[in-house]
Amino acid sequence: MTRRAGSPPGGSRPASALVWVLPTAVTAVAALAATFLVASDARVPIAWIGLAATVSVAVTAAEAARRGRLATALRAEVQERNAALTRQEAETARLAQQQLPGVVRRLRQGDFPEDVLKDLSADSPAGLTPEFRAAHQSVLHTVVDAVSAEEDLRDSAQRAFVNISRRVQAIVHQQASELRGMEDRHGQSPAVFGDLLRLDHGTALIGRLADSIAVLGGARPGRQWSRPVPLFSVLRGGMSRIIDYQRVELHSVSEVAVVGPAVEPLIHALAELLDNATRYSPPQTQVHLTAVDVQSGIAIEIEDGGVSLSEEARARAERMLQQAQAGLDVNDLGETPRLGLAVVGRLAQAYGFQVSLRTSAYGGVRAVLIVPQELITTAPATGRAHGIGASSGPRPTSPRRVPEKSAVTEQPAAEPTLRAVTPLDRPSGPESIPEVTDRTLSGLPQRRRRNRVTTPAHHEPAPDEAKSEQPPVEPGMWMAAFQSGVTGEGAGQSSPATSNREASSEKSEQP
Repeated sequence: MTRRAGSPPGGSRPASALVWVLPTAVTAVAALAATFLVASDARVPIAWIGLAATVSVAVTAAEAARRGRLATALRAEVQERNAALTRQEAETARLAQQQLPGVVRRLRQGDFPEDVLKDLSADSPAGLTPEFRAAHQSVLHTVVDAVSAEEDLRDSAQRAFVNISRRVQAIVHQQASELRGMEDRHGQSPAVFGDLLRLDHGTALIGRLADSIAVLGGARPGRQWSRPVPLFSVLRGGMSRIIDYQRVELHSVSEVAVVGPAVEPLIHALAELLDNATRYSPPQTQVHLTAVDVQSGIAIEIEDGGVSLSEEARARAERMLQQAQAGLDVNDLGETPRLGLAVVGRLAQAYGFQVSLRTSAYGGVRAVLIVPQELITTAPATGRAHGIGASSGPRPTSPRRVPEKSAVTEQPAAEPTLRAVTPLDRPSGPESIPEVTDRTLSGLPQRRRRNRVTTPAHHEPAPDEAKSEQPPVEPGMWMAAFQSGVTGEGAGQSSPATSNREASSEKSEQP
């Protein structure tokens, strides 16, 4: 309890009385002694002088005692006020360093403001004045209201971004479907087909950007896979979603498959890392992509020949990854956002990927992405990841017959002899997946066959008959031949109908 100013402390009253009485008594005794020791005719003046001195000393001692008590009381009050200020400073520091960051963190995690304020009220220490408590509660209420409003606005913005990205994804998927239909219809025209492929590739890049915005908004990438997909196909799918895919050189790949739910996130993370590698390295250099088995899963290494990261740049990049894993979203990217590492960090946090950046042996940057064991399977994979040459391996082949002529134009005399085309024998297993050994002038991958396919002999009609009775080119035949070359399958391995059925089965896996 605060002591009233001027009131002496309990143990100081006897000492104050002694200080007041002792000087007065000494002065009075001295005056009496002087009165009796002097001559009789001088005793009266000496007595009056002694009395005046005694009264003066008594008054002075009383005032000194009063002032002493007042000073003691003031010192005690100052000490109490200092202690109160110390407690208030400590509480203010706790408010700034612990309570307010905790309030922001809990509100961002989704706690209700009422629960947060209730816990803070119960945590208030003793020894604080009611006015100070009321002021702190007012500050807390103001901060909670402001953070709640900001989080509501942030959630609304994230939902808006996700909805916009979903709309863009729907448009992109529809456009991709229409482009593939055009590829089927105009496959006999190489010029038109090449333009359609470039449009398809550009559409895939737009879809990747929409997926990145959705991931930063807290959603998952657009596509979903229900069956495992080979790691080789996943890597090729990531390559197909960047601009400079021609510069990526795919080396040894572990013979495993990725479980369906992790296929699209892994493809997207690889695409972002490959895009960074090709974007920030000289255009004449190669980007090396490797996937090997490690104890914790599969280590996918991406090495470029660009400028190596300094320690400060590497720390900044890893800090971006950590912030993304802690909850970085679209609102935290700034006016000139760099989505790559932020998207990779969000995907790593959601699916357990481990991402690290180191100096490459080629002088550039080496990004290592580790896929955990629980996302890897050795079961036979039948899925396909859409991309440049992203097939799931060799598919069974069967003899194919040359298309017959229409019944309207059929003339038995000019009918060539039909024979079954023997497919090229291919070894089963992962060795049958060919490597990218060359590129065409347009930048598309091209594979070289190790063996030649012997063209079966058939009857050649007369020149006039061939000119008049030549069957029309079936739409999509050129596209089927192109896809056969891209995926490394033999020329007589599958018919256009088979290719269409595979494309239909691929689309049926997507939502």
